[in-house]
Order: sequence, then C-alpha cells, then structure tokens
Amino acid sequence: MNSTIDIFFSTAKQWKIEMSALRTIFLDCNLTEELKWGKPCYMSEGKNIIILQPFKGYCALGFFNGALLKDEKHLLVKSGENTQAGRQIRFTQLQEIIKMRATLKSYINEAINVEKAGLKVEPISSSEIILPDELKYEMANNSAFKKAFSSLTSGRQRAYVMFFSAAKQPTTRVTRIEKYRNQIMDGKGINDCTCGLSKKMPYCDGSHKYK
Repeated sequence: MNSTIDIFFSTAKQWKIEMSALRTIFLDCNLTEELKWGKPCYMSEGKNIIILQPFKGYCALGFFNGALLKDEKHLLVKSGENTQAGRQIRFTQLQEIIKMRATLKSYINEAINVEKAGLKVEPISSSEIILPDELKYEMANNSAFKKAFSSLTSGRQRAYVMFFSAAKQPTTRVTRIEKYRNQIMDGKGINDCTCGLSKKMPYCDGSHKYK
C-alpha cells in the first residue's frame, strides 16, 4: 500500500467506500499502486494495468488495454467515443463490486497477462480517418491549416473529426471548424487548453495551473 494513495482515499469526496473495495481487490492481485494523473494507478512489473476513476455518476475501474480483453461477461465500455485501447467497468454501489469480486480478479489477471505478452492495440492511422466535407474544404483552401492539421497526432486528428462529424447540420460543422481553427493552427488537441495544459487530468481549471 502506498501512503500517497492513502491520502487520496482519505480526502475523496465521493465513492470512497466503493473505491476502497476495488483497491483491496487490486492489491490482492499483487498490483503495486502509485498516484498518476491525479488518480490511483495500479501496475504490474512497472506497466500500467488499471486506473481508478471517480466520476460524478459512477466510479470506474479503467483498464489501459481493455480492448484486448475477452470480456466474456460483456462488462467493458469505452470511456469516450475516440477511445481505442482503454475500457472501463463502472460501479454505482458497493454491492456490485462485492458480487463481482471473482470476475474482476479474472479480468485483472487477464490484463496482467496481456501486458506480459506485450500485446498492444494498433492505433487507427490518420489515413483511415474519414474527414467531413467541410473539413476537406477548409484544408483545400488553407494550406497552412492543412499542414497544421496533418501535423497533429492521429489521436488529436481523430478527436477533432469525431467532434466535427457529430454535428448533423453542415453549418454547425463549419462553425465548429471555425471555432477550433486557431487551436489546430497552434498544434493543440480539442481537449487542450490554449494555455497548453490539458482540460483532462491533470487539467487546467481556468487558472492555467495544474490541478
């Protein structure tokens, strides 16, 4: 047990009991714990296996390479539309965790074996990303914008494309592209604050300091 994680649990405002129960299961699987990205992270032989994630509506056990698990119980869900490797199991009450203890250990042990085997989720390349027509038009008429967008990582490109394409109306897609044009030109992702800090964890809370 890591004393830094003790502090995290003692100061947690939500899901304290549920997360503590999950922590016991993780440690029973011989995982080591460390605070990363402001959250308890559980590792095997130095490789990230699980991150514990408290949200407003639920707490989640997040597998870093959950997409590679068999998921025979159909428990895993994507944490977001653009997620490729990560998968979550979500909980809203302690009894769910207690009931699933054996199943969770099975999933965790499988995740450990995936890491030992060196298996990885192959990222979707930028060539596989289908651009909306409005974005194609912007790139065709603005070479600097095209160069900036092409220079983004495939994950950042995919996040923008998903966001732009989600709009049903062409005018809305154009508006979204215009809104994020400067951010793309600056080489930043959709979840990056203009100050350079991420809006995710660790994130910028508006004061432009890591929270």
